[in-house]
Amino acid sequence: IREPEEALSTDLVPGDVMVIPSNGTIMPCDAVLICGTCIVNESMLTGESVPVTKTDLPNPQQDKKGGHGDAIYSTEEHKRHTLFCGTNVIQTRYYTGEMVKAVVVRTGFSTAKGQLIRSILYPKPTDFKLYRDAYLFLLCLVAVASVVFVYSLEPVKEIIVKSLDIITITVPPALPAAMTAGIVYAQRRLRKVGIFSISPQRINICGQLNLVCFDKTGTLTEDGLDMWGIQRVEDGRFHHSEEKADDKSLVTTKFVSCMATCHSLTKIEGQLSGDPLDLKMFEATGWILVEATEEETAHHDRIELTYVKPPNQLLPPSVISPEQDMELSELYELSASYMIGIVRQFSFSSALQRMSVVVRQIGERRMDAYLKGAPEVVASLCKKETVPEDFAEVLEDYTKQGFRVIALAHRRLESKLTFHKVQNINRDQIEKNMDFLGLIIMQNKLKTETPGVLEDLRHANIRTVMVTGDNMLTAISVARDCGMIQPQDRVIIADALPPKDGQTAKINWHYADKPSKHLNKPTKLEVSEQYHFAMSGKSFSVIIEHFQDLLQKLVLHGTVFARMAPDQKTQLVETLESVDYFVGMCGDGANDCGALKRAHAGISLSELEASVASPFTSTTPSITCVPNLIREGRAALITSFCVFKFMALYSIIQCLSVALLYSVSSPFIY
Repeated sequence: IREPEEALSTDLVPGDVMVIPSNGTIMPCDAVLICGTCIVNESMLTGESVPVTKTDLPNPQQDKKGGHGDAIYSTEEHKRHTLFCGTNVIQTRYYTGEMVKAVVVRTGFSTAKGQLIRSILYPKPTDFKLYRDAYLFLLCLVAVASVVFVYSLEPVKEIIVKSLDIITITVPPALPAAMTAGIVYAQRRLRKVGIFSISPQRINICGQLNLVCFDKTGTLTEDGLDMWGIQRVEDGRFHHSEEKADDKSLVTTKFVSCMATCHSLTKIEGQLSGDPLDLKMFEATGWILVEATEEETAHHDRIELTYVKPPNQLLPPSVISPEQDMELSELYELSASYMIGIVRQFSFSSALQRMSVVVRQIGERRMDAYLKGAPEVVASLCKKETVPEDFAEVLEDYTKQGFRVIALAHRRLESKLTFHKVQNINRDQIEKNMDFLGLIIMQNKLKTETPGVLEDLRHANIRTVMVTGDNMLTAISVARDCGMIQPQDRVIIADALPPKDGQTAKINWHYADKPSKHLNKPTKLEVSEQYHFAMSGKSFSVIIEHFQDLLQKLVLHGTVFARMAPDQKTQLVETLESVDYFVGMCGDGANDCGALKRAHAGISLSELEASVASPFTSTTPSITCVPNLIREGRAALITSFCVFKFMALYSIIQCLSVALLYSVSSPFIY
């Protein structure tokens, strides 16, 4: 093996193997990890300030019979193993004596950052009717003048010279500057209220917006989630007593162990960092996350790079009495012995809607798998006898109240499964035949400004739509709470099923408040403003593929789109634009970049580097920026119309005057 050499980043080509420094670096290219683990800040691309963990690519030779091991590398499919250009590698993890290595896969404008820069340098042209009509009007004036010259019986040479002369008179040189005046003043006023634009020409388009899509978490609701409670499962039934995750009786349960290990948190300079949901869940347990040293890693057979343990003190000092000394010593002993090492982590995937980890309790050889994710997905991966019979009713009850619900599951792995086998195993082999553990209920509150802004938009006849990756019933509940759906309105869920077992694709219709009551195809309801359609990302994909004739009718009255993947958000914006809507998109920058770029007016509530993907960025993290932008857009649009009318009248008078003088062979006196 050759020794590492220093080289300029401009000399890198696909196929080169590069060493990632232990103190971190800014990636000069797209590269796939082949050895080690990295903690990366991808806010430049995604707008999400939470660091993510990148793991090495699974061994391609793990399946010699031609299974998953022979799959071709794909940036989208293997993004959890890919270091993207421009992202900041904060920290690396590696085994003793080994380096963190990655293979270069893309450079220059072919990288994710390069494509983003290209879209900024060469944005999608704004197809604005005012500008098209302006060019057409000027062309007509020139054509009229030319016809006048033809009938003036002038020599051909004179006609050509005078036609070129009339063009310079017909097209006013001050027109571009005059048309821009309203935009410049509107941009200044927007800057005063904390709204910045990298595409000023789109300010005029904001004046024509008649539909605005909103992300939910971080946009309509607060960023942070608060732990509201837990629902554990015992003997296949929900345990309905009120409990807290840090109760002493629950410390060594599988439920709390899952909460303490199934996350993507990491310590950066002594501080826990990661997804806010993971952070709240872990803090609720009261456990401690420890980054293992190289010596400890080697001592434990190089398995645990990170491990968790119960707190040394489960009770606050103010309530500990001398009589509890024996109990306290037992807790110290418990904390020292009950440590769980994280052997393998399968990161959260928005497409799979789940994440999982393989762990091993220190001192034991057998391993466990813990799973966390969307309740419907987790339940489908669990043994039926472990899922409570009233699971659907309990889940519906919490989601209707607007709670964010996360499900947990556990599985005891086979004793023959070794550390090296775990490193090469596929997640599908781990995430099956699980035991359902219960639910975590978290609360996500509305921002105080949200209802008022949506009320203003409703009075202005501007339609509002929610596009979120959250649960369907939770999204509907939030839509009702914020006024997007009025209390007297009915919500119909379109549940589209793909073809299966020889049967064609179909759509099941039912009311949101009566899931068991199915409806026939609601043809009469599509034109009624009292009804709103709601659908999930899976249903949206099926409708796009198999029900193109219904797609436009559904989006005309669709208000809630839940469990939407990032590319599906972009597809929705494109579909709305195809039915002649002028679409605005407002998001916090995470998973919304595609839709923000595709919309007529994308508004990012994130001040991070991802805001360059959006034409507008608000420094105020609330949707109050939306009516402000529309007001200034309408003001700029009216100004542009009036200026164009004045300049057009000026051009008509001058053009006709010159044409008339030329027609009688009278020289025009300047």
